[in-house]
Parts: sequence; structure tokens; C-alpha cells
Amino acid sequence: MDSASPITIDPAGRDLPGETARLRRQGPVTRVELPGGVPAWMVTGYDELRGLLTDPRVSKDAHRHWPAWTSGEVPGDWQLTPWVDIRNMLTAYGTEHSRLRRLISQAFTARRTAALRPRVTQLTDALLDTLGRIPAGHPVDLREAFAVPLPIQVICELLGIAEESREELREPVSTVFRTTVTAAEAAENERRFHHLLTRLVTAKRSRPGDDVASALIDARDGDSAPLSERELLDTLRLIIGAGFETTVNLLCNAVLALLTHPGQLRHVREGTAGWEDVVEESLRRDAPAANLPLRYALEDIEVGGVTIAAGDAIVASYYGAGRDPRRHGPDADVFDVTRQSRSRGHLAFGHGVHHCLGAPLARLEAAVALPALFDRFPGLRLAAPHQRPEPLESFIVNGPRTLEVVLRP
Repeated sequence: MDSASPITIDPAGRDLPGETARLRRQGPVTRVELPGGVPAWMVTGYDELRGLLTDPRVSKDAHRHWPAWTSGEVPGDWQLTPWVDIRNMLTAYGTEHSRLRRLISQAFTARRTAALRPRVTQLTDALLDTLGRIPAGHPVDLREAFAVPLPIQVICELLGIAEESREELREPVSTVFRTTVTAAEAAENERRFHHLLTRLVTAKRSRPGDDVASALIDARDGDSAPLSERELLDTLRLIIGAGFETTVNLLCNAVLALLTHPGQLRHVREGTAGWEDVVEESLRRDAPAANLPLRYALEDIEVGGVTIAAGDAIVASYYGAGRDPRRHGPDADVFDVTRQSRSRGHLAFGHGVHHCLGAPLARLEAAVALPALFDRFPGLRLAAPHQRPEPLESFIVNGPRTLEVVLRP
């Protein structure tokens, strides 16, 4: 680490725009202090982050490449332990990552994702029918009533999770992303999450189906055994968490942006922009995964005017990269569905070998849900238009804690 004073990251994520601006003033790669006093580098520059995401000198395996972790300098009960101690493709490096990604990629092919559109449409219509029964003028939390249940149902159906088990998964998933929890609360949540996943695997072994969970279990129990039991559980955890939280925040952020920028909604309704433009601009400006820990330098790396030393931890700021004025111009903080620099040039779903496999599914859900919502309720508005919704208590994910709207005046 260099001699500049690190910026302490707010674990509650109360002001992502302001915090990102402070970081950018110090440069595209900045020293920070994470919860628990753990030092790291935060990369907010688009070019710098894109380069590091494909740099073979950068690993995601704390057990092999983070000396502070392997030496015990970072304690095992650190509140962000679930983000570095898991064993799935999110934290794998090299051949281990290739092995795990190859198994999961079979579940997220373009053809399989496209085949889900009729079911996503059906689930969306059912949720909108329920919303339609709310009396005119009555406020409703659109996050809870629409943005949450849609991706939960989609990802749980993909995995073959029984309907009665879906609701109890919500709290453990949300707690993983809540970076204000104490170390004790994080540990207790891990125990609960592990119990639920173990119960799911046990049930699937007894009654396998035509679903992703059964396919992964079959890979684990086959003769070649390409998955360990822990990798199986942690892979299921990754699919559930990524398939749920990211899409929820994408939907909420897009709706909030359109309702606070009526001129942009008018572009869509008049045909000068499409719903794909809404989805991509929302991903660029308000990356659902704001700051993703952690990566580790295998050797000294010169980037953004600083030296990231071998063994240093790195946080990828997708939120910062999406608002980098060097990439998107001086108005990078502005929501503009006609923006030419966007053109899928953002990094909201990562880049390189760790690019999110579920990105096509998240895009599909948003492309179905958003136009259906605004078509069904053309008078949709915020219940308190002059009051900004409180953000989630997290510096990792980015979205409103609630989204109170009035569906019909």
C-alpha cells in the first residue's frame, strides 16, 4: 500500500454516489478500509477495472493468494468471511474456475434461457393481476410485491426448489448482502443458510427432477465426482443469491429511474428508445452489484497511477466504473436511455472469465417485467415523489430498501 490515507467505506452504503465521487477524486484505483479495518484497493475506473478483470495476475482465491487471510491477520469470523471463504466459481482461480464454470454453464445456455420467456411472462402476468386488485390511490411496496417474488420464483423453479421452501431462503440470502451485520450475526446466518441448502440437497437426492440442482447433485455423486460436497452447497448458494438479489435491484433501479425521469419514460413510449435501452442504461448507471469483494494481486501490478502490491486485496466497483466520466462523458451520473456510449459497454455483470453466467436471464426477466408493468399501470407514480427511498444496508449491492408507488391515481 502507498502512503495516501485510505477512505473508510461506509458498510451501510448510505451514499454510493457521494462515496464514489470521493474515491474518484483520489484516482481510478484508491486505497480503502473495509468493515473490520481490512485494507484493500477500490477500482472505480472503467478502463482500469476492465483490464484487471482479465488480468491473469489477479486471483479470486483467498485460500491460495491472500496472505492476510491465510496468515490469520484477517480473522475467520470477519463479517465478510462469506464472500471470501466460499468454494464455488465466484472465488475460484485458473483450472479450478474453469472446472466449476463448465458445470454451471450447461444450465445457463442461451437456448435454455430463451425457453424460459413464456414462463417468465406467465409469472409476471400473475403478479400484475394481484397488484391490479389493489384499490386505486393506495400505495404499495413494489419491491416486495413485484420485484422480489418474480426472480425468486424463476430461480427456484430453475433449481427445482419446492414452493414451500422458497420463502425461508429469502432472509439468509438478504443477510449475506447486508454488510452492516456483526460477525456473530454473519456466522449465525451462515449456519442457517447451510442447513437449508443441506436439506434441499437431501430432498433432491431422494427425489431428483429435471432441474439444475438435480443435475449438479448428479455431477457430485457421479463416478468422476467433479464437485466436492462443499462445492455443491456453495454453488447452489451462489446461483440462488445471484439469481435473486441482482435481478431484484435491477428491476427496482429501472423503475425508480423511469419514475424520477419522466422524459426518459416518454422516449420509450414514443419509440425513440426501447426497453433494452432502459435495462442497459439502468445497469450502467446503477449497477445492482455495486462493489464486489474480493480479488488478490499475484504480483505487483501497476495500474491507474499506483502499484497494487502482491497479496493486496482488490474490490471491483462496478458502480464506479458505470459512472466513470472518462468512459461515459461528464454527464455519466445522468440516466439517459439514448446514451450512445452505453451500448453494453458497461461492466455491471463483470467481464472476462468471471462474467456473470446469469446475465441473459436477468436481462430477460427485466425485458419482460418492465414493459408489462408500465403497460398495465400507465399512471404508475412514486407514492412520495420528493422523498428518495432509503438504500439497502449494503456497500455490495445497490437498490432501494422499499419502493412505495401508487399504481393508479
